Amino acid sequence: MKRTLLLAILALLWNSTAYSQDVYERNEFADVRHYVFSLELNDSNNRITGEALVTVDFKDEVENFSLDLIKKSGEFGMELIGMSEGERPISYEYENNKIIVPAKSGIKTYKVQYQGIPERGLVIDTTKFGQRSFFGDNWPNLARHWLPCVDHPYDKASLEFKITAPDKYDVVATGKKVEESSLGNGYKITHYHEPAPVAMKVVTIGVTQFATKLLGKVNDIPVTAWVYPENRLDGFSDYAVAVNVLEYFVKNIGPYPFAKLANMQAKTQWGGLENAGTIAYFENSVSGKNEVEGLIAHEIAHQWFGNSATENSWNHVWLSEGFATYFTILYQEDVYGNNKRKEELILDRRQVIEYYKRNPSAVVDNSIKNPMRVLSTNTYQKGSWVLNMLRRKLGDEIFWKGIRQYYEAFRDSNVMTGDFRVVMEKVSGEDLESFFQQWIYTKGYPEIQWNWEYQNKKIIVSLEQKQEHFAFGFPLEVGITANGKTTIETLRVDNNRHTFEIVSDTKPEEVILDPDVWLLFEEK
Repeated sequence: MKRTLLLAILALLWNSTAYSQDVYERNEFADVRHYVFSLELNDSNNRITGEALVTVDFKDEVENFSLDLIKKSGEFGMELIGMSEGERPISYEYENNKIIVPAKSGIKTYKVQYQGIPERGLVIDTTKFGQRSFFGDNWPNLARHWLPCVDHPYDKASLEFKITAPDKYDVVATGKKVEESSLGNGYKITHYHEPAPVAMKVVTIGVTQFATKLLGKVNDIPVTAWVYPENRLDGFSDYAVAVNVLEYFVKNIGPYPFAKLANMQAKTQWGGLENAGTIAYFENSVSGKNEVEGLIAHEIAHQWFGNSATENSWNHVWLSEGFATYFTILYQEDVYGNNKRKEELILDRRQVIEYYKRNPSAVVDNSIKNPMRVLSTNTYQKGSWVLNMLRRKLGDEIFWKGIRQYYEAFRDSNVMTGDFRVVMEKVSGEDLESFFQQWIYTKGYPEIQWNWEYQNKKIIVSLEQKQEHFAFGFPLEVGITANGKTTIETLRVDNNRHTFEIVSDTKPEEVILDPDVWLLFEEK
């Protein structure tokens, strides 16, 4: 289906309550189109000097427009030097970490001049080898500590970074490098440009002394490694698998959405941070033992899911993390076989069960207001499990067709869970409302108590769902081993209690539930 037609259908089906507890105050009728961030970094102190050009398309007359920027309080935060539209100074308010300016209809470009010491977001520190470094680490809403912006994924924009820094440093940032010039005073300017719209949660810079290498190209997309010089050979080896990962996802999902794929050793609060086209991996990810293939696959999968097709509400972050988790498993399955898929999903199922006992909640948990709390076993492992079950329900061919159409429809834009469901329904011709309702919006999973016996050439399977709040409906595969051979029967469960009879001339040696690992459940 053509992108424009599919988006029109989805717009008609949009649920006005979809945003729920995501409490960020949005700029109604305004769309940021482009940012240009010019930053000056130095070695004397941690103060940065910045200028941001913010181009906004106002769809209608509005009273004002706001940007997020943490205001100076004590040592940290930003001082606003001036605001202008073009070169004309304009009035503004700067309160509650918001810059508020008057707005008009049409396309306007605002210039924001500021300076200060960021407490978070831009990590100014030393590497584990003692070298001074500057790393953007924005997820989920920390960009506002160093960049004036709409710090929420609903409003994405293309962007540029112009970084002025001591010329001893190497500079990498979101986008493609378009300039690196010495300024003749011990400083240089490095300019990057990313034409695709990006959420501020995944824009970054990396400024320190790097060893760099072109690892390869995939469809003319350069894949590079940026590692500390002390880790040069080990880092180039560990990150080389990124080429294979990128090839797999391009082949199976669709075109890569960004200007490049840089893999960067960095100071980050996360094991990996999926910055668009410039992924950050924790410093000790480099060991020379090639042990981070799964992490690399996860962060590269995010380039499609979360970075390009981006959740429109923090409560739907499983569209980012659940997808990246399952597509890592799909990549591993392709490389290492189906047993690897089963091993990973069995581990994840245990984590889901353990997490639920402490935190009984749904994948889309509308009680959460703070984006720092949306990441959980639910949004990662359970979200991944939902995709595994959806794949089984639809079959591989339809599942992959749906994934490709989903990405095509929402590339460079925003999405909600209902949008994903509509795409998969359109492709499969099936009504998936109950599937999504029970696995995404309902807490828990089937807790199954069961037994089997053999009577009169029949295997009698008695089954009861023990969870109290909800009776799940699902296909349950049963593995029956007789005379050394295993066959699989599929039983349809749609109530609290069932008794099934399976004809068998031979008494089984073993009967097991879900032998091929397609169902999220707990065996009681």
